[in-house]
Amino acid sequence: QVQLVESGGGLVQPGGSLRLSCAASGLRFSVFAMGWYRQAPGKQREMVAIIPNSGGANYAEAVEGRFTISRDNARNTVYLQMNNLKPEDTAVYFCHAGGLDFWGQGTQVTVSS
Repeated sequence: QVQLVESGGGLVQPGGSLRLSCAASGLRFSVFAMGWYRQAPGKQREMVAIIPNSGGANYAEAVEGRFTISRDNARNTVYLQMNNLKPEDTAVYFCHAGGLDFWGQGTQVTVSS
């Protein structure tokens, strides 16, 4: 079965950094676009970043220039490097494989002083 396991969240001060990881199994990772999404309490889930299997990346305007998505196909892992974090980034972060209706458990990111 498909498994997506997010990790790396935590509590960080504004301006700090975190690196999220998502380990995928049960799918041919290299052929899927992978994405990071987030959901804050009372808000709709939103796309943060997407990295296609064909190269390049797409970012939400709110994180452009601060976050970087990357992937290591040999490790079946997608990463999200988050720099200059803001309180507005506080949310549960999920990774997702394009075309699959499946999500991991998410990892909590809290940005607070």
